[in-house]
Amino acid sequence: MTQTAQKSHNQFGTLPVWDLSDLYPGKDSPQFKADLEKAKADAAKFEADYKGKLGELTRSGKLVQAIKDSEKLGDLTGKIGSFSFLQYAQKSTDPDRAKFMGDTNEALTNLSTRVLFFELELNRIEDAELEKALAADPELARYRTWFAELRKAKPYQLDDKLEELFHDKSVTAYSAWNRLFDETLASLEFEVDGETLNMESTLHLLSEKDENKRESAFRALGTTLKANGRLFTHITNVLAKDKEISDRWRGYEDIADSRHMANSVEREVVDALQKAVTDAYPRLSHRYYAMKARWFGKDKLNAWDRNAPLPTSDERTWDWDSAVATVLEAYGQFSPELAEVARPFFNSGWIDAPVGEGKLSGAFAHPTVPSAHPYLMLNYMGRSRDIMTLAHELGHGVHQRLAAAQGPILSNTPLTLAETASVFGEMLTFRSLLNKTTDPRQRFALLSSKVEDMLNTVVRQIAFYTFERRVHTARRQGELRHEEINQIWLAVQKESLGDAIIQNEGYETFWAYIPHFIHSPFYVYAYAFGDCLVNSLYAQYEKANEGFAERYFELLKAGGSKHHSELLAPFGLDAKDPQFWSLGLSMIEGLIDELEASSPDAR
Repeated sequence: MTQTAQKSHNQFGTLPVWDLSDLYPGKDSPQFKADLEKAKADAAKFEADYKGKLGELTRSGKLVQAIKDSEKLGDLTGKIGSFSFLQYAQKSTDPDRAKFMGDTNEALTNLSTRVLFFELELNRIEDAELEKALAADPELARYRTWFAELRKAKPYQLDDKLEELFHDKSVTAYSAWNRLFDETLASLEFEVDGETLNMESTLHLLSEKDENKRESAFRALGTTLKANGRLFTHITNVLAKDKEISDRWRGYEDIADSRHMANSVEREVVDALQKAVTDAYPRLSHRYYAMKARWFGKDKLNAWDRNAPLPTSDERTWDWDSAVATVLEAYGQFSPELAEVARPFFNSGWIDAPVGEGKLSGAFAHPTVPSAHPYLMLNYMGRSRDIMTLAHELGHGVHQRLAAAQGPILSNTPLTLAETASVFGEMLTFRSLLNKTTDPRQRFALLSSKVEDMLNTVVRQIAFYTFERRVHTARRQGELRHEEINQIWLAVQKESLGDAIIQNEGYETFWAYIPHFIHSPFYVYAYAFGDCLVNSLYAQYEKANEGFAERYFELLKAGGSKHHSELLAPFGLDAKDPQFWSLGLSMIEGLIDELEASSPDAR
């Protein structure tokens, strides 16, 4: 079926959907089939041209050509893989789309086995020889940071044949369990007040103004997740064990070390972040939710009240055009150039906004490949939070577009810095809305909504990271029962949310629907890293914005070509400094102070 640009019209106006023809006309198109065959042939040629010869090429000053050929192949296979995933994301319950993605992934895994030698062999080149080559060739020297990151993986590399085995088995190992999780989640049904809803629509009701609706949605989530508890527990056990096997064979010391390495961040930096946030729980989340309970006239909040809008909040529905105008105006106020980079997303079929049957839940920005453009997925429901989600994903998209010039290897930004542009885009949009709000009660509601978003980004994500650490650690002693994972979840939530939130029956299963635990173990701290980083960045911007936009653009354009320490230095920031995290958290605390000072206006 040909993928053509369409529009979806509902109460939010005309919502855009993806036009995937920028990648391929369709999954049965001659262009797709030809590119897949070309990728197979190019992989075979790459292996024949370079396997066993990289040391010699380094000494003769010709290594850069191998890297460029690797990038060409990566761009082609990335384009193929992106198309197969994106068409699946639109309707993951469609068996034809699922089969197409499965077959494509298997073909890509098979051909990529032929080029698996490349990074392994590069790491066998002597340091002195590589340094000499880097010093002699400016073109090769562009990849210095990439080589440095590659070298960090050297102690954890296995024999080539073992690496091939791990790679080939991924199709029937973690990739297969990821797909089972996605398809199960997309097919779940939730009975809410006599109506059958999907996951996205049910979660959306947890931020409804009507408490009865929130409670009904909460109980529906608890019922359905509990009914599927055995499956989610099994998936979690298998994937935790799969990771333990990989870590053990490779020799990683800590359960999250492989993630830290992928993120180009040191373990002590993440440990410092986790400690700073957990130490701040009483000053942040515990304090805020106790205040919120008072605003609702309650001693404690039910679990379904945590994201409830305040009694005074603005519950109007934002149509799509208003949302777009709001975000683009905020981006443009910071920098007209930023708005110009963002504008094509809205008129080129690069965004898929409507909620749809079988569509993956949540939101994401998929970078695809540098030779194409990113695609944004939303599930737009017309709330102010959806505007913030649009601002967030658009930030990712802008970042991906600006970094694309670095090429397939160096445009890949580590997750810790990949959240910078997205959270900064949210902050710009929030500040723009706040500046336009003159009514004290609405200003209060807007501030409280932002505080809740920040708590969800910082406190909640660090609690998620803590939960993952405890689950993976406990799994090393044997399989975990469903009830054991539930208890770990409740204990961590109690620590992070405080006494003001009741853990109502059903809440114990809410870990089961978090996709990051399945797809990207220990990814979640990147959100907290990004939020605290942006808070510190924004504080610098407010102090002196002269030349800030130019430095900010340089950071985004760098992609993964520089380490985070080098990219933050022009802003006077250092993630290894304990004060760095304190500065980021103090902004959240300052907003809570402002709310507390004006809280009588909320009633």
